[in-house]
Amino acid sequence: MSVSRIASPVACRFYSSGGLSQSDIEVRVLDILRGFDKVDANKIALESHFVKDLGLDSLDTVEVVMAIEEEFSVEIPDKEADDIKTAKQAVEYISHRADAH
Repeated sequence: MSVSRIASPVACRFYSSGGLSQSDIEVRVLDILRGFDKVDANKIALESHFVKDLGLDSLDTVEVVMAIEEEFSVEIPDKEADDIKTAKQAVEYISHRADAH
């Protein structure tokens, strides 16, 4: 007489990375700005205002926000995007988005 055994499922746990670090977000946002030909790399800092300090126009700032959306796989509503005027503000926004990666 043979006994058949039915395999029982193995318990698995899946863990996420726990979110992005502030420094990782900063580096990635600043790298996005460095990718714009119009921007003088020496003027790029977290506090740099996109228009006043970096010389970007309104269309450029829309492109910056779109690049941030793509980099972090998030969608930023227009109303909130209008409030992002510095790299620091972009970093703060992304750091509060649990879905950013």
